[in-house]
Amino acid sequence: MSKISDIKAIQVLDSRGVPTVSCSITLDNNITAKSIVPSGASTGTKEALELRDGNKDYLGKGVQNAVNNINTILKPALIGLDPCEQSQLDTIIIEIDGTSDKSSIGANAILAVSLAISHVAAKDKGIELHRHFADIYQNITGSKVESNLPMPMLNILNGGEHADNNIDIQEFMIIPKGAQSFKEAMRWSSEIYQNLKSILKSKKLSTAVGDEGGFAPNLQSNEEAIKLILEAIENSSLIPGKDVFISLDCAASEFFDGENYNLVGEGRSLNPESFANYLEELVDRYPIISIEDGMDENDYEGWRILTEKISAKCQLVGDDLFVTNKTIFQEGIINNLANSILIKFNQIGSITETIETINMANTNDYKSIISHRSGETEDTTIADLAVGLGAGQIKTGAPCRSDRVAKYNRLLWIEEESPELSLSQ
Repeated sequence: MSKISDIKAIQVLDSRGVPTVSCSITLDNNITAKSIVPSGASTGTKEALELRDGNKDYLGKGVQNAVNNINTILKPALIGLDPCEQSQLDTIIIEIDGTSDKSSIGANAILAVSLAISHVAAKDKGIELHRHFADIYQNITGSKVESNLPMPMLNILNGGEHADNNIDIQEFMIIPKGAQSFKEAMRWSSEIYQNLKSILKSKKLSTAVGDEGGFAPNLQSNEEAIKLILEAIENSSLIPGKDVFISLDCAASEFFDGENYNLVGEGRSLNPESFANYLEELVDRYPIISIEDGMDENDYEGWRILTEKISAKCQLVGDDLFVTNKTIFQEGIINNLANSILIKFNQIGSITETIETINMANTNDYKSIISHRSGETEDTTIADLAVGLGAGQIKTGAPCRSDRVAKYNRLLWIEEESPELSLSQ
C-alpha cells in the first residue's frame, strides 16, 4: 500500500486575484497530486474560519500562515500514512486543529490537504476521482450511492455582493431541465447566455460581468432581471417552464437589517412575512423552481414562514442557513426549515465532513446542490464530487471565465468517458 512521503503547500491566487492555499502531496511511489481551495465573498457567519494573515501583504488577505501550518504542523503528522484512508486522515487533521471552527490551523489549510489526499489516492488507485468519491462515501456511510451527471444551475445575471449594481438578489440562474444530456444542457445554456448579452446590448445595458461570470447591469427591479432571462430563453428557441427554468439566490442576509428585508434597488422594505409573500408571488408568476437563502441565516421564523408557503412548489436551499455543517443542518431538519442544502466544502473544511453532511441530506429527504465559491480557481474537484456522490445538481457560475468553465468542461469529459452515467432530472 502506498504511503504519503511528502506534503508541500504554497500561496497561489484565486479568480479575484486574492491569495489562497494550494497543496501538493507525493506518495512513496512518486505519484503526486495538487489541490487549490476556493474562497467566498457572501459568507455565512457560521462558516469554518478561513485563516488570513492580516498584515500589509495582499491588503491583509495573505494566507502564508495557513501555508506554514500545512508545511510545519500537518505534514509531520501525515507522513507515512495511507491516502486511501480519507476519513482517518481528515480526523487526524481536525483533531490537530482542535477547534469547532477550524480557527487554529485554518479551514483553508485543512481543506487544501483533505482535497489533495483524495486526488492522490484516486491516482494511486488508477481510477477517476468521481469513482474514488463514491468509494469514500461507501466507506464513511456504509451505503452505496448512484453516481450521475448533475443538472447545472448557471448564474447568468449577477446582483448583490457579486456585482457593483443596484440589483438586490444576488444570483439569477437558469436550469436547463429539459435537456437530455449534459452536453445539450451546456449548449442550451451557452446560447441563452449569448442571447442575453445581445439583449442587454440592444437595450444599452452593461454587459460587464460579476465575480461568477454573470452579467451585472443596472436594472429597475429584480423582476426586470427575470424578464430579460425569459426573453433570452425564448430567443434561443427554448420554452421557459418546459425546457429551461429559473433559480434565484437571494443571499437575503445581505439586505436584512434584523427586522426587515430592504430591497434598496426597488425602494422597498418588507418584514419577513411580506418578503415571503414577495417570493411566493415571483414563484407563481414565473417558472422559478429553486430559491437559495430566501431568508436571513438567523431568521428562523422567516424560514418557517417561507417553507410553509412554498416548499411544496419550489426547492428552498439553505446555504448561509446550514453552512455545510451537519450539526447546524440537523437543527434545521428538526425544525423543518427549507428542503435542500447547498454544499460548499470550504464552509466545513474537509471531504469527510462534507460527505457526512450530504449523507444526512440523503437520509432526511433533503436535496443537495454542490457549489463553487465566488473566489474560484482552476481546481475542478467539485465536478467529480457532484458526479461521484450523485448529488444531482451543481452550481458553478456562468458559461464564462475559465475558473467556472473548467468545471463544466470536466463534466463534459466525464460524460464522454462514462456513457453509463445519465443526466439527473
